[in-house]
Amino acid sequence: MAEPLSGTQMQHWRSFIESSWALHTTLEDELRAATGLSMNDYHVLVALAEAPGRRIRMGELANRMVFSPSRVTYQISSMIKRGLVEKVSCPDDKRGFEAVLTEQGLNALREAAPAHLETVRRSFIDHLDEEELAVIGRAFAKIRKG
Repeated sequence: MAEPLSGTQMQHWRSFIESSWALHTTLEDELRAATGLSMNDYHVLVALAEAPGRRIRMGELANRMVFSPSRVTYQISSMIKRGLVEKVSCPDDKRGFEAVLTEQGLNALREAAPAHLETVRRSFIDHLDEEELAVIGRAFAKIRKG
């Protein structure tokens, strides 16, 4: 059985959970209201825009998004219906598939970015100084690595 958290550990844990949920809700709600995109849509578009050839293998995309294979398939299918991405066979492995950013998807990302970045700044960045941001960056990089 796991050792109980100390009072301070519990306080920090709860502060993290409550503030991260509130932040995610704000980001999701404001992005959807301004653009019609969900946070998942936006992150897929960013990942594809940054990828070589604007394409990523579905398995790699699932890993980046921390999605199950079925969840990434559902997400990409939803985005295909809206013309944001395409799903094509991998050129080097015909059994695999890649998600590919469409021009419509790239335009949607370009249009959404200013409003989303404003929300990120107002709801997160502007509350922290550079040292705090650096600590958060290092801490979450460590957590992500497991």
